[in-house]
Amino acid sequence: MEDQLQHRSSVKEELKWDLSAIFNTENEYSQALTDLLKDVEGFVNQYDGKLNRSSKVIEAIKDYEKISAVASHISQYKFLPVTVDITDSQAQEESRYVSNVLAGVNAKLSFFHSQMEDLDESVLDKVSEEAPEFKPFIRLVKTAKKNRLHPKAEETLAMLNPVLDSFSDIFEQARLADADFGSFEVNGTVYPLSFVLYEETYMYHEDKAVRRAAYDQFNKVLGQYKNSIATAYYNQVQKEKTLATMRGFDSVFDYLLADQEVSQELYNRQIDTIMSDFAPVMRKYITHLKGVNGLDKMTYADLKIDLDPEYTASVSIEEFKGMLDDALSVLGTDYVNLINRAFPERWIDFAQNKGKESGAFCSPTYGKQPFILVNWSGQLADAYTLFHELGHAGQGLLSNEKNTLTGSDPSLYLIEAPSTFNELLLTDHLRNKAEDPRMERNVISLMISQTYFHNFVTHLLEAAYQREVYRLIDAGKSFDAAKLGELKRRVLEDFWGDSVELEEGAELTWMRQSHYYMGLYPYTYSAGLTIATQAFLNIRTGEMDATGWVDFLAMGGQKVPVDAAKAAGVDITTDKPLQDTIQYLDESVDRMIELTQLIK
Repeated sequence: MEDQLQHRSSVKEELKWDLSAIFNTENEYSQALTDLLKDVEGFVNQYDGKLNRSSKVIEAIKDYEKISAVASHISQYKFLPVTVDITDSQAQEESRYVSNVLAGVNAKLSFFHSQMEDLDESVLDKVSEEAPEFKPFIRLVKTAKKNRLHPKAEETLAMLNPVLDSFSDIFEQARLADADFGSFEVNGTVYPLSFVLYEETYMYHEDKAVRRAAYDQFNKVLGQYKNSIATAYYNQVQKEKTLATMRGFDSVFDYLLADQEVSQELYNRQIDTIMSDFAPVMRKYITHLKGVNGLDKMTYADLKIDLDPEYTASVSIEEFKGMLDDALSVLGTDYVNLINRAFPERWIDFAQNKGKESGAFCSPTYGKQPFILVNWSGQLADAYTLFHELGHAGQGLLSNEKNTLTGSDPSLYLIEAPSTFNELLLTDHLRNKAEDPRMERNVISLMISQTYFHNFVTHLLEAAYQREVYRLIDAGKSFDAAKLGELKRRVLEDFWGDSVELEEGAELTWMRQSHYYMGLYPYTYSAGLTIATQAFLNIRTGEMDATGWVDFLAMGGQKVPVDAAKAAGVDITTDKPLQDTIQYLDESVDRMIELTQLIK
């Protein structure tokens, strides 16, 4: 892992995803783009100014969905290559070209949403009655009616989308393309360093000297870009505040939560409860981690170390497939078979190579297979990551199968529940296989360090910091890199207290995550995991059948989050699911400490 990363051209085909599942050839893609532009012109001629009765509206929605599906295929086909090699200038050029073309398409189609929102509610209700498959879409149209702009303004914003959405591109270019992290030396050995190598390898390195030296060098280089990235981020949040004001929202929070169909109460409770009630549990865990590893102090650079690095198992891709079958069996043969299509159909890009994004994601494509990016190094931690992303893939496929395109996406509030639920199944599977205290302790440690640390801590701390940034913007204030560092450090101090030493560089964590360019997304990880944990506990105790969870996955956007969660056996109108989750984790940490005593 510490060798120089290979170039994308050297990666074996079987370790790459297969984009030919979208378009088999470049000619097929070019023809689809040509046809799309013709279809858009035809759509405008057929429906602009003519949405005057329910039957015409239903016909228009069907044609709009067909156009939107093809547009998404074209976008994916040219966007995904950039994520696996940001140094590929040709891929960058083609992706930007498609982005601009689709911005024009969206501008021409913007009349559709504007005129849908102008319709009388009685017409919209008749559409829902005559074509119930479009109920989720009509519900969102009714919500958007309250905050719509003049049709020409909507068209203008659609045309400006490539520019308005460019700040995340600036961020990605700075950290993945421009930043040269060089190398560092420890005890006479020189180690190469990159953004991905730090995030995927050195952050977890079992050698304290290597881990801390990598941290110092990483932040030294990262800090050289803080003013540029802070400027890009300021423009991002100021754009969101401007759009909120234009659309009549009093707060940027209300604007960003509107599409999620949740209240500020649910949003704030998720952050406040975890910051206050879960922080003591994690401090207990991190103090135990420090003791077991014999550290003189627990620094910010040490947070992601393994409890028992000598025991950590490696996992091959073939071994992973066996784990997948066993762990997911509770959800039924049909679900397992669905997920297993990932391998022969090559949904997954496993490779580690120069210019590839760090982390992982799943990108569902309506009418096509999903695409999953991971950086596979063969550790059990990678199995957790891939279980997570396959959870997204399964949900996307089931939802697409049961819903039309406009109703296939669940609220962002729910989006991380399917993925984190799969991680819990993996933990349960590994725990059941544990043959001795050390093995059981290792599994519990992995559950906390992978599933909950990542989703309940890392992303929650992003959310708590992000909330402070938006509060500044809501109050009409500004910020610079120094202010962002101050806000981030304060959040970290509040959560970790004196259990972790926040050395220089901890305040730069705000520079490491693209989630800040995606609205109020980070908090949804813990929201989804809360729903997943409660459902998992309900299934384990027999209060809910596992088929109920599969039905929840297929629900798409049919229900608002509160009602969708109830269908999964979880009542998020109270704090009980969150408190039950925290209690489950507190008991897990206590069990881990008990097992350490048994091992001794």
